[in-house]
Amino acid sequence: MIPIDLDIDMLRCFMEVAKTESFTMAGKNIGLTQSGVSVKIRRLEERLSAQIFNRTSKELSLTLEGEVLLDYAKRILSVHDEAVSRLTEPKASGSLRIGLTDYFIPELLPNLLSKFRKQYPNIHLEIQAGVGIDLIPLYEKGELDLVVAGKDAYEGSCRVLTQEPLMWVVGKDTEASLHDTVNLVLLPSPCFFRKIATELLESASRKWEVLFTGTSIASVQAAVQAGMGLSILPKGALKDGLRKAPSHLELPELPMYSLALIADEQLENDARNVFISYLEAELDKLK
Repeated sequence: MIPIDLDIDMLRCFMEVAKTESFTMAGKNIGLTQSGVSVKIRRLEERLSAQIFNRTSKELSLTLEGEVLLDYAKRILSVHDEAVSRLTEPKASGSLRIGLTDYFIPELLPNLLSKFRKQYPNIHLEIQAGVGIDLIPLYEKGELDLVVAGKDAYEGSCRVLTQEPLMWVVGKDTEASLHDTVNLVLLPSPCFFRKIATELLESASRKWEVLFTGTSIASVQAAVQAGMGLSILPKGALKDGLRKAPSHLELPELPMYSLALIADEQLENDARNVFISYLEAELDKLK
């Protein structure tokens, strides 16, 4: 049997169409005309002898074969881009001291960092996880090269990496009833989540009491899970054992939360610049 080769450009085009659900929009994003996209998709289907999109006058959707191909295409392109990056980018080297807030993509972060180390073996990473109120002073003293933490925890110049909603959370098995006093589980001042929780409750004329003050997000999560009280956490920190507080508790609406990159990007640091580019690319894949 003659082997079938999958063209990288075709796969990239296919993934863009799957993401945008539009030949026209996909073409704009990758620099092709609508007809150019159609040609690539048709050739890909001919090469695989399979229809990968259901096409109607109103919508475009993946077929079962298209869903299967999408999973493989993501992995193929990830390895392809990693190989190209590894072999063509400048061979950055050196040590990089990084502070990461401990609720920053906790399920994916270990693999992301491991992948970076394999891709850039000449860059030595020193990672310190914690909360922003502890990490930022270390950065300001020059003990960290960059920090990823809440934008509101830092008064200087920084760059927003991503946003996610804040949520009132309770333990998964905790009976959540409306009481005169809201019991809270929070980090110590000047934690932004503590400030938001107490100020919003006071604005809503709700009584509150802090029953547990944690030293880390993990300790806050554990106390909430145990039923000590409510807390405010970013959506990404909603781990097993926690759930969004029910609406009948009549809690104030919460704002969006911005995670920021805190670094002096005016200073020359090739290792830092490579890591920032890598991190932004990986976060973009999650959108």
